[in-house]
Amino acid sequence: QVQLVESGGGLVQAGGSLRLSCAASGSILSINTMAWYRQPPGKQRELVADITSGGSTDYAWFVKGRFTISRDNAKRTVYLQMNSLKAEDTAVYSCYAGVLVAGKSYSRPYWGQGTQVTVSS
Repeated sequence: QVQLVESGGGLVQAGGSLRLSCAASGSILSINTMAWYRQPPGKQRELVADITSGGSTDYAWFVKGRFTISRDNAKRTVYLQMNSLKAEDTAVYSCYAGVLVAGKSYSRPYWGQGTQVTVSS
């Protein structure tokens, strides 16, 4: 009923930049918090950054000052601008959104398919 489609991942050298995008579609009444998570190889999934429907943001300490999360509510899209990338940023990055859909009484979590980010040093 809801799809989150991610794009922008790829291979980049240390110190470089990438911009991830995630667009939501479906029978959506509203979207609450949107977020980016990542899962490095062999590790647990961790929160990178989140953004409320009103635009308030929060970041994990390990990306503070390097990454910027933003959203375009008209496009139902969340972005993650990643600068000064490090080898340890290598991970599968996944988009999250809390979505209230048509015909439902409460919002539910939805996830994108994930996009690979590889940083070489």
